[in-house]
Amino acid sequence: MLVKTYGSAVQGVNATTITVEVNITSGVNFFLVGLPDAAVKESQQRIDSALREYNYKIPGKKVVINMAPADIRKEGSSYDLTIAIGILAASEQIISETVSDYIIMGELSLDGTLQPIKGVLPIAIQARAEGFKGFILPKDNAREAAVVNNLDVYGVENIKEVIDFFDGKSELEKTVVDTRKEFFEKSNNYGIDFSDVKGQENVKRALEIAAAGSHNIIMIGPPGAGKTMISKRIPTILPPLTLHEALETTKIHSVAGKTEKNASLITSRPFRSPHHTISDVALVGGGSFPQPGEISLAHNGVLFLDELPEFKRTVLEVMRQPLEDRKITISRAKFSVEYPASFMLIASMNPCPCGYYNHPDKECVCGTGIVQRYLNKISGPLLDRIDIHIEVVPVPFGKLSEAEVGESSDTVRERVIIARNIQEERFKEFTGIHSNSQMTSKMMSIYCSLDSASSSLLKNAMERLGLSARAYDRILKVSRTIADLEKSENIKSEHIAEAIQYRSLDRESWGSH
Repeated sequence: MLVKTYGSAVQGVNATTITVEVNITSGVNFFLVGLPDAAVKESQQRIDSALREYNYKIPGKKVVINMAPADIRKEGSSYDLTIAIGILAASEQIISETVSDYIIMGELSLDGTLQPIKGVLPIAIQARAEGFKGFILPKDNAREAAVVNNLDVYGVENIKEVIDFFDGKSELEKTVVDTRKEFFEKSNNYGIDFSDVKGQENVKRALEIAAAGSHNIIMIGPPGAGKTMISKRIPTILPPLTLHEALETTKIHSVAGKTEKNASLITSRPFRSPHHTISDVALVGGGSFPQPGEISLAHNGVLFLDELPEFKRTVLEVMRQPLEDRKITISRAKFSVEYPASFMLIASMNPCPCGYYNHPDKECVCGTGIVQRYLNKISGPLLDRIDIHIEVVPVPFGKLSEAEVGESSDTVRERVIIARNIQEERFKEFTGIHSNSQMTSKMMSIYCSLDSASSSLLKNAMERLGLSARAYDRILKVSRTIADLEKSENIKSEHIAEAIQYRSLDRESWGSH
């Protein structure tokens, strides 16, 4: 007897429905075809053991299982339940009339219980799009799938529950999530706040500007100056995720298997902080079976690279294109996948190997030329994509011991949201442009025009400070954001003056002993 059950394969951040055809005829042997990987082939042993726990079995006949379309590679153990139900239906051990109405997925343990799987959200979205009645999956993943409305989601703990459901012996409990209610209740739920940071007013100001214009920023300062502490608080001043952004972010984390147990939507902006020993594939994504990298897991959030010069040069160089395109395409001989990668880059570094160059109290012990060599580990093209450079100096004891509390994240975020709204309105006619950092040269000529006083100030600064040509565009973009924070229609000379301060590494004098 031939029976069809349905599962799903995830490619990139989208799912493709897989038809599992099970045909049982007279003869012997077990055949599993349709480009399965080793984990799928091993399902026979897991299914056999799980079924025996409940007095069912794989029939001693010729069992042929085809996973179509056969040109898509089937990976992982999530097809165990799909195949098991197909075998039971084809061998008439359960009633097969309604099995094709559902997407059925889950990894079986030897005792018949179900283990969680990856990529549940894109699978649920595809199931709804193709008109499936419901989605049967492990209980730990049910809330994540239930984010998708107009699809019945059933979380089950073991295969016996699924067997009884199709035999009409019991009903499965639907998992229902009020997506909007849960999203708005949990959004902006952070345990840290900008008010925790003592002093560092100039750095906090620079980060507010970076958040308002979605500018990449690098902080240079000695150990213990507070670079990491401040960086971790950046998501708290970014505008809250929209529901669309939350779904997009959750999809990526779902594919990577990074969603928490029994979680539904990711409601706060991601903050990813990979160690400097990371490989280039782990950062941008890929592998023989492509998975999202750190830059995609930071989509709609922050990627923090601490101790930037310690990262391998190849790792930093592969990030250049995604910073520009806001997506990463991973190509293989037979297929290519695309992952979104629209993130805000925050980098920090010591000014030199010993860490004390330009320190107000401690002497730098690095020899002549060593500081410059250290800085040269970061290539010009990468620095070109970082709009703001800010020096972080240690906070004096007097400031640390003050009882006065600084501005809260909520207060700063309100100003950031107003500036972002101005930019959304400004760029509403341009596809894919949402913030000042994304402006093209043509847009800058329209929206960053300077009066004679501002133009003269910028010209003098570039000549006197020895600023590079690459600094020119960055100063204009940052000054446009500063003007937006002030709700000013035009860029004024004071906006230009402040933006010039944020180009430390472009000064010819920097790093020369």
